[in-house]
Amino acid sequence: MTFKRLALATAAAAALATSALAEVKVGMITTLSGGGASLGLDVRDGFLLALEQSGRDDIEVVIEDDQRKPDVAVQLADKMVQSEKVDVLTGIIWSNLAMAVVPSVTAQGKFYLSPNAGPSQLAGRGCHQNYFNVAWQNDAFYEAAGSWASENGIGSVILMAPNYPAGVDGITGFKRFFEGTVEDEIYTRLGQTDYAAEIAQIRASEAEMLFYFLPGGMGISFMKQYSGSGAETPVMGPAFSFDQGILGAIGEAALGVRNTAHWSKDLDVPGNADFVAAFEEAYGRLPSLYAAQGYDTGLLLVSAVETADVSDPDAFRAALKAADFQSVRGDFAFADNHHPIQDIYMREVVKEGDVVTNRIIGTAATEHTDAYGPDCNM
Repeated sequence: MTFKRLALATAAAAALATSALAEVKVGMITTLSGGGASLGLDVRDGFLLALEQSGRDDIEVVIEDDQRKPDVAVQLADKMVQSEKVDVLTGIIWSNLAMAVVPSVTAQGKFYLSPNAGPSQLAGRGCHQNYFNVAWQNDAFYEAAGSWASENGIGSVILMAPNYPAGVDGITGFKRFFEGTVEDEIYTRLGQTDYAAEIAQIRASEAEMLFYFLPGGMGISFMKQYSGSGAETPVMGPAFSFDQGILGAIGEAALGVRNTAHWSKDLDVPGNADFVAAFEEAYGRLPSLYAAQGYDTGLLLVSAVETADVSDPDAFRAALKAADFQSVRGDFAFADNHHPIQDIYMREVVKEGDVVTNRIIGTAATEHTDAYGPDCNM
């Protein structure tokens, strides 16, 4: 495999050169510009690092920017399937884009490996034999947080998320495992940056805790505004709102916040410390949860390529389902609906030297599976 490094120390850290001898062609459609670019960049860089470390020269990757627009993602997917003749697609961050792309490409016989988006529709009745989610089903971190809140004496909460599939799934998941009272549910616009009205609503609530999910720039804007407002309601959320890239922008305003994740840089499992060190050396920054998911997706692909030919769909599918790789999040397996079985941890935002980061403080869920698998007819 041949790599070209383009401004390695910058966000656009790596691009994979094509190989005339490639036996597997991968189309990566991800968000590389705009407010959600940091997520896509980390998925891309983690994925490429795994392929580079494999030393294989038979995998070609074509990378495109979806600009976080469903219509753009659909156009790119059509081009990759029809013109580029890719075998496998990956990369999408956002659930609304995944819903626009995944059913079409899998229906055309292509494999899709999701490194992030996990809408409930694709875990249940909309599951497909060629779709593998390497990250989580959208509800997972929220279910673990709801369980943790109940077990730790939180009696009432106010919930907030963007009004799109992942946000709706998230609030549904939290409520599924929370035994207390939900004082209110707030749904924001996707891409919203001004949260004055929502913060006023939270401050007026008598809820014991705010649980929110606002990914990327949305979470950065909200937490800075929330911290500056004088609001005192404790905050909990999923890792998407408190991951490494986001914490770098929020800073000390996030200290003490607890968040659920299947991965953390301090997770003591085989390969994780090596991954963290290799990523930091290659790209000049600490890896995020998204980078870890991209890396695991790359490892999964390599494990399948090593044991099966993509031209034999049944064999390649079986090789993917076997998940014969060492995940940097520890034990990992696919359930029958091709979504993960994995542990989920509770992390706390702390300061280590001059760096605001996360540390694991406990396990929120063990061998977690999603609630939608029974509706999958595979």
